[in-house]
Amino acid sequence: MNSVNKTLYIPLYGKAYVSRKDIILKDVKAEEICEKEQFPLKGKAKSKWLAYYMAMRARVFDDWTSEKLTEYSYALVLHIGCGMDSRVLRVKHTECMWTDVDFPQVIDERQKYYTETENYKMLGADTSKTDWIEGLPASDCAVILLEGISMYLTNEQVSGLFKALENKYDRVHILMDVYTDFGAKASKYKNPINDVGVTKVYGVDAPEEVLDGSSIMFLKEHDMTPENLVNELAGFEKRFFKIMFAGRTAKKMYRLYEYLKK
Repeated sequence: MNSVNKTLYIPLYGKAYVSRKDIILKDVKAEEICEKEQFPLKGKAKSKWLAYYMAMRARVFDDWTSEKLTEYSYALVLHIGCGMDSRVLRVKHTECMWTDVDFPQVIDERQKYYTETENYKMLGADTSKTDWIEGLPASDCAVILLEGISMYLTNEQVSGLFKALENKYDRVHILMDVYTDFGAKASKYKNPINDVGVTKVYGVDAPEEVLDGSSIMFLKEHDMTPENLVNELAGFEKRFFKIMFAGRTAKKMYRLYEYLKK
């Protein structure tokens, strides 16, 4: 795998770590894959603090997806940049179609652990381009997850992705995490992705920056580290995490935005 693809092991490790501790997120599939792959993460990529952060981010995405499917049970769920994530197993869904998308090399790895069904498909595609979107299943509503991917795309590429999605679907719900410009610049010096060889990432300082005339609109900002999840930590770990990862400093670097086309 190239360096960007290898970043998928960082959140995977984090989810497996907290799952074994039985806090924040239960992810048996992450435990299984980490046990079998034994990918040699090092340095900050194996930090327990990062593991807590990655797991909280995943849980927020899970809960948001569940909320949307409660309202739109027939929606297409599109997880762009899925890596080895098992959200399709963690989130209850019955009527909806679900498509996980990542680079072809990642999907090849993913197919070792996941099996397609009538309602669940995996698609290998270069997500910096948009030609693959036209071939996605039809739906009146699309619930789109962009978790841990926007920072590897330029603002123009994200904007192009939004435009292609709004042209494909009548109603679009998007949840996307982003680095700020400051966070992207700081990542050059202190970021776990450096430990797997990634040195170039991009930031979004205002949620409207990626819209560029799109009919998709910014709806609201979400908390990446909600108090109920932070409270699953205890003692010193909870106090330290609140200061370092759930306060103002963290928000200067990393944000979570929801978008809507209706």
